[in-house]
Amino acid sequence: MEPLPEPRLSRRATWIAMGAVAVALSLLWVGSDFSRYPDGETEVRFEDENTATKLIGKMAPLDYTVKDMNGIDVRLSTFKGKVIVLNFWATWCPPCKEEIPDLVALQDLYRADIVVLGLSFTDTPQQLREYAAQHGINYPVLVGSGHDEIEDAYGPMWGIPVTVIVDRNGRVARRQSGIRSFEQFEREITRLR
Repeated sequence: MEPLPEPRLSRRATWIAMGAVAVALSLLWVGSDFSRYPDGETEVRFEDENTATKLIGKMAPLDYTVKDMNGIDVRLSTFKGKVIVLNFWATWCPPCKEEIPDLVALQDLYRADIVVLGLSFTDTPQQLREYAAQHGINYPVLVGSGHDEIEDAYGPMWGIPVTVIVDRNGRVARRQSGIRSFEQFEREITRLR
């Protein structure tokens, strides 16, 4: 008995399959988290839009006390009255590392009006101290380990960095996932100063 010939797709079936793949890819692209904002800025987002929407305009959950990398208690609510740039990050995260010089520059330039707070859930105080010294971090670096309630209040977080910008009155003005540039940060905070 002769083996059956290999099944082959007809030319029409091949085109239909390629078209289906193209449609699927188009739907993925359209449904992806590329958002255009009123100011014309395009940002890459890695989270459910509802996550950010739930927080925007609401009072920021600032009633938490955490230790900084030097073991000093820091109460988030003490920064109310300034624009707060709360950056969730980790020392092992390449996009976080890329963002740090811009956060340092913001803290330098707008020290009187804003405070940048770096909050890491995965790093030890020793790791944070070494990293801050290496990278010239000039803002409070907080130890989030053991504070799942903070991540829950601002999350869920599907990746880092995540930045929450809180206005002077303590309301969440913006929550975004992914890396930001100095110009993007500056545009956000100057609206709130």
